[in-house]
Amino acid sequence: MFAIVEAAGWPIWFLIFSSIIATGLITERLIYLRSSKIAPLTLLDEVIAELKQRGVSDSMLDKLSKQSPLGYIFAAGLKNIKSPQEIMKESIEEAGRASSHKLARFLTTLGTIASISPLLGLFGTVIGMIEIFSAQSGAGSSPTVLAHGISVALYNTAFGLIVAIPSMIFYRHFRAKADSLTIEMEQQAIKLVEIVHGQRQG
Repeated sequence: MFAIVEAAGWPIWFLIFSSIIATGLITERLIYLRSSKIAPLTLLDEVIAELKQRGVSDSMLDKLSKQSPLGYIFAAGLKNIKSPQEIMKESIEEAGRASSHKLARFLTTLGTIASISPLLGLFGTVIGMIEIFSAQSGAGSSPTVLAHGISVALYNTAFGLIVAIPSMIFYRHFRAKADSLTIEMEQQAIKLVEIVHGQRQG
């Protein structure tokens, strides 16, 4: 591995740094963006059942808000359960925007890495080409400098694509996942409001 880094020259360090950040972000989002953690399927039924048995309590709201993003949205709505339906909906929408923002956290950074990695590879390629041309002289070319310039150019181009392709794939995947979970939470929250105000059977 060190031999490859040495052959690729100093521009490769920008790509290595980008790849480390991208790997960390991808791992974090894979762990966080799980349906069971964001919007548990049974949460709405559990909340309705507890409402019918015990009603709204501070301990229930505190537990809900810490349980999951969907629970946080439910808790925001249930704090205004005695208010008109529109007030309850507004509080849910505000909590929903905050939760949606958390779902998309770090995705801009990951998308930026996916976009700039080929450019960083191109930068390394240009550095390699400069080394190749600087090796040309009236007395001929230095094979060692020429070979090093070619290595810098090719390794940086390849590594730029190696970083960019998976970063873009995961960026698109996480973006779609975040949008899907946002819609799911929105639908569950609407159901809760309608059940609380007697417009839907629980």
